[in-house]
Amino acid sequence: MKKIILLSLFLIVSGLMGRTQNIVPANWKFHTGDKPEWALPAFDDSRWRNIDPLLSWEKQDDPGYDGFAWYRTKVFFPERLKTKAEEMGGLILCLGRIDDADMTWFNGELIGQTGVFPPDYLTAWSEPRRYHIDASQIRWGAENLIAVRVYDAGGDGGLYGGPVELRLAALDEKLNLKAVFETKDQILTPATAKQIQLEFSNGLKQPVKGSLKATVVSDFGHTVADTVFRIMMGQQQSRRFTLLLSRLTPGFYRLNLTFQNDDYARHESTAFGIEPEKIVSPVDAQPDFDDYWKRAKADLAAVDPQFKTIRVDSLCTPQREVFLVEMRSLGNVLVRGWYSVPTKKGVFPAILRVQGYSTYARPGDADYGDGLIGFALNIRGHGNSRDELNPGFPGFLLDGIDDKETYIYRGAYMDCLRAVDFLFSRPEVDKKRVAVEGASQGGALTIATAALDNQRIAVAVPQIPFLSDFRDYFNIAPWPVNEFAAYIENQKDASWEKLFNTLSYVDIKNLAPMVKAPVLMSVGLDDMVCPPHINYAAYNQLRSPKTFVAYPGLGHEVPKEFNRLKMEFIRAKFRQIK
Repeated sequence: MKKIILLSLFLIVSGLMGRTQNIVPANWKFHTGDKPEWALPAFDDSRWRNIDPLLSWEKQDDPGYDGFAWYRTKVFFPERLKTKAEEMGGLILCLGRIDDADMTWFNGELIGQTGVFPPDYLTAWSEPRRYHIDASQIRWGAENLIAVRVYDAGGDGGLYGGPVELRLAALDEKLNLKAVFETKDQILTPATAKQIQLEFSNGLKQPVKGSLKATVVSDFGHTVADTVFRIMMGQQQSRRFTLLLSRLTPGFYRLNLTFQNDDYARHESTAFGIEPEKIVSPVDAQPDFDDYWKRAKADLAAVDPQFKTIRVDSLCTPQREVFLVEMRSLGNVLVRGWYSVPTKKGVFPAILRVQGYSTYARPGDADYGDGLIGFALNIRGHGNSRDELNPGFPGFLLDGIDDKETYIYRGAYMDCLRAVDFLFSRPEVDKKRVAVEGASQGGALTIATAALDNQRIAVAVPQIPFLSDFRDYFNIAPWPVNEFAAYIENQKDASWEKLFNTLSYVDIKNLAPMVKAPVLMSVGLDDMVCPPHINYAAYNQLRSPKTFVAYPGLGHEVPKEFNRLKMEFIRAKFRQIK
């Protein structure tokens, strides 16, 4: 889930001894709850369970848990490493990203905090954690404790993605590897995909000698380039090397760089794309695909929506009124959302916000600013729409999977259309100017809504979309294929072909050709939750005007810059409508 992403199974100290040291096992100790003594070395955590620090706790043994939790692990530092650590200015502890906020201790001393804990909660879920450890803080020849206190407000929680490692501080700051691309987004054309420039900078006050290994791997795990350069460089120097590439097919690739000598090692990694708009992933819709969705919409229309709006005075301001909305959707399931309207009288464009997997749509999500109405929907099984249907996480993805007529996303997509029904029932909504937007699962819901309700949706902004190109998806990413594999193993009559058949009905690449609204899509090149390959599998099937923004170094996240672009895009498209 990153520009520097080492999905290693070990916490490593690079080069404290001449070779990379695997000195801490992959599994840390983990416990939900919050007690101050858990930061102290004297605390006995032997009864805590093990956890992988590269995956969120939601994807391990604590699905659906939100709140406080702690991670602990112990590192043994041999006495013989002390001099090198002192010479190099101590260590940098890299913990990857943490969802949402953390405080980190080393041997009982607080060494860093990112994000803010309640009551003044502020998330920092997308920020890489890097904390300095002075050599004097290390207990040489003994075990040292790393303890991490985490608060998660909703959705996935905890450490995820990596890198989880210790680096010598001076090397981290002054020995640099990077790839130099001709374009900021690291999307290459045939003309620019013949070679990549690699830059090695030695900011140390000593010469450097060693080897630089460059490997390029496709998103399907195939090595397509593997080259070693010999490095002999004086102090305070930098040099470029040319990595030649054979003809690569459209798709996404990872460039892994490793510099190593007898004293230390340094690793970097980044993703890049080649002509992603030419990725071939044909639709695999079943013959009754159109009829399937026609029947679903007819079934939805037969359900009395029973729209109910409840003004929430405590959330209202002089500028906006906020309402809790309740309504009945497919199967007569009760779903809710938050409706935010300008207080001044008039008719306004509206934006439907659809949510990510396992997340909560909250009142603030419906506030899009001056002159806009917002409706933040909680689909069935999410947020405050769990009264009558609550499969949980994990569980949601598999609910009703054995029959396309009962699969949960059939209902979830109809929940979104019911939300559009609600907007069109409101006299203050400009019916010509209704947009839909969302990220991750919300990106999939965005495309599904714009496809299945293509006469009423005027603008669509899917971000890092989920639920696409399942056959390729399951060969690229570790999740959610693991949930489906476990299902097949435990269900007597289940098979991959049956699953793929059901999934084809909700696959957004099969729905994309139905979209008529202009589309803006965001992509994170280092996204291992919704890899860019599956984003473009759907994007390339769109027939409406479309554009994308790709962000190298970003995983499963949407940067603030794109939020600005999103609103500029929506407002511009609204202005163009007559």
